Amino acid sequence: MRFTKKHIIALILVIGIAFFISAYKLPYYIYKPGGADALNPIVEVEEGYQSEGDMHLVTVRGGQATPVQYLWAKILPNQDIMPLNKVRPEGVSQDEYFHAQLQMMESSQEASTVVAYEAANEDISIDYNGVYVVSVVEGMPAEEVLKTGDRIVGIDGSSIDESSDLIGYVEDKQAGDTITVDVVRDEKQIEKEVTLMEFPEQANKVGIGIQLVTDRSVEVEPEVSFSSGSIGGPSAGLMFSLEIYDQLTEEDLTKGYQIAGTGEVDYQGNVLRIGGIDKKVIAADQEGCDIFFAANNEEAKNSNYEEASKTAEEIGTDMEIVPVKSFDDALQYLQDLEPA
Repeated sequence: MRFTKKHIIALILVIGIAFFISAYKLPYYIYKPGGADALNPIVEVEEGYQSEGDMHLVTVRGGQATPVQYLWAKILPNQDIMPLNKVRPEGVSQDEYFHAQLQMMESSQEASTVVAYEAANEDISIDYNGVYVVSVVEGMPAEEVLKTGDRIVGIDGSSIDESSDLIGYVEDKQAGDTITVDVVRDEKQIEKEVTLMEFPEQANKVGIGIQLVTDRSVEVEPEVSFSSGSIGGPSAGLMFSLEIYDQLTEEDLTKGYQIAGTGEVDYQGNVLRIGGIDKKVIAADQEGCDIFFAANNEEAKNSNYEEASKTAEEIGTDMEIVPVKSFDDALQYLQDLEPA
């Protein structure tokens, strides 16, 4: 068969269309169920105890949509489509967003370490080094002054140890007040002035528009190490803390069960609400998990526990959905559990 000019043009068009629908990035982000990986290979306490069952880290898969992925997400169940600017603020690059997610994961690992070691009465020391800027809110005063990765070490001449120090100081101010922050950027300390304003969607709440994580140096004995790779975000905190505690203590906390769950854990051991709980329930069920912990903030509308229970009923899983408000709640549940 002879190829004419029309054939070549048609072929180029077909290749171009195929490339567009499979590779072109739309301004949308797709979330779908991820995996439920056993934590034992990811978290390692030096000379830690082994268990018959496993704790599981549950994830949600996400990515910027191509036209093909967008169409599939419209058809397939349990996939959510969100505008990209609702996931990654305008002006924040993919690398910056990814870096922020990894910072939140590191903070989550640190908080879970503190909670587990204190619960197990093991050696732990904490030093405070200021707070990191994880992200800057578009349209707020900090947008033109601070950057993701800045470390704030002082405010109006006073040192800042934790994010709560800065938040508490700002809460006592009014819109229009100006504060001076001491910032470490590119290994140099600089001063920046920022004028406070009200948050557009939160009446009577003022701020500069930044998301923070506290920069702590935590030393523990025995040592613990993490190999979470490219997994980001704070939502694995509860399961990290349970896995660490299980390796620190001789009793088999798993009792032979496959245990999953999700929820950010703070340094006081409170379990906080996270997003994508429905997809995580599905991922845990697909992995064959027996138990799933979900944050139960009864004051919030549609708590994680309520959403998880609804999803479990919809997919007909036998997995037990357990409401928890704290690390201690989850720990007590497992200690009271009969062996598998």
